[in-house]
Amino acid sequence: MVWLLLTRSKEVGMARIDDELKSRFKSEQQKAMLNVLFTANWFKSLQVGLLKPYGISPQQYNILRILRGAKGQMNMHQVKERMIDRAPNATRLTDKLIAKGLVERERCEEDRRVVFVRISAKGLELLSTLDKKTEALQIKSERITESEAQTLNRLLDAWRG
Repeated sequence: MVWLLLTRSKEVGMARIDDELKSRFKSEQQKAMLNVLFTANWFKSLQVGLLKPYGISPQQYNILRILRGAKGQMNMHQVKERMIDRAPNATRLTDKLIAKGLVERERCEEDRRVVFVRISAKGLELLSTLDKKTEALQIKSERITESEAQTLNRLLDAWRG
């Protein structure tokens, strides 16, 4: 597998982390960890640039996608549990989405302390537009094969596990 990845990296002219950071590493594990962080930041900067014209952050985009997937209302605790970047300010981020008309809020009748949120029609429309725009990120993720993606997912799960 490693040989295949090295061969493919030469074939497609992939940038190597050593060259990108102009650095040496103590071990392959350290190099892998820094490569994951560097690559995550690279993807995030692409996403920030894509979302900027629409006035939302990656965290707000994540909230909208979570609410779309819920197909109904959720409480904020449920939203926070599903976030990629579990920001402590998820309620404030959601309040900004509500102010933009992208999310709707509703208080629970049985317990007024509980607040439910759901994506609005305007939020669904924005996500539909963004789905088309995020194809560029999808193309970048297709630089690795399905098998390579499965191996990478298994390794990352093992790392966190």
